[in-house]
Amino acid sequence: MPGVFDELEAALVALPKALPEKPKALLVVTAHWEERELTVSGSKAPPMIYDYGGFPPHTYQVKYPAPGSPELAHRVVELLGKAGIPARVDAERGFDHGTFTPLQPMYPQADVPVVQLSILKTFEPMAHVAAGRALAPLRDEGILILGSGLSYHNLGQMGPKAAAPSKAFDAWLQETMLRSSPEARVARLREWSKAPSARQAHPREDHLLPLMVAVGAAEAEKASLVYHEEAFMGGWCVSSFRIG
Repeated sequence: MPGVFDELEAALVALPKALPEKPKALLVVTAHWEERELTVSGSKAPPMIYDYGGFPPHTYQVKYPAPGSPELAHRVVELLGKAGIPARVDAERGFDHGTFTPLQPMYPQADVPVVQLSILKTFEPMAHVAAGRALAPLRDEGILILGSGLSYHNLGQMGPKAAAPSKAFDAWLQETMLRSSPEARVARLREWSKAPSARQAHPREDHLLPLMVAVGAAEAEKASLVYHEEAFMGGWCVSSFRIG
């Protein structure tokens, strides 16, 4: 019997194979880490953070032993600082499930260094686009920037009743990402809360903001749809995109 996460897992497994080369390191913008200023994980050996509750015991035994990269963490802070964006390194921060969950199928050998970037507690869209713009040089340095969130994230609206609002928001998001000019894409994301069913899809926009960073980092480049499912978790319409 097919599993709930089979399609998502297959898309994650396929992503590294579609890249021109293996990245030197990963910068994961995680929806599960909010700070007053952008904060970067700087541990050489990040611990695990099981930031969820009510799941089976084995989910609290998961290990993803990828190394961190203090050098990349300081490079991220340096680039943000050059753009006038305050940032700092947290030398103790571990991997939250917004990081280890997608990376386990992508890089199961855990042999690529991983650094995490927080989102801002302000939730201001353009501040995250600006952060992405500042970090764009990393792409030429062999760093893969991964925005980790969900295109629909309303835990209070599950199952079939989520179908209509998630489809409405997903249609808007695909129009934004796939068929809008770079300028229009940013403008639409800035005003995302005016999209159809926006606040039903994202009562809190934490899971949408990593996308803003990714868009800023590859602002002039086209996006492609790399994952789409219309009944995820029993009713959510969800999508993932690759830019560039």
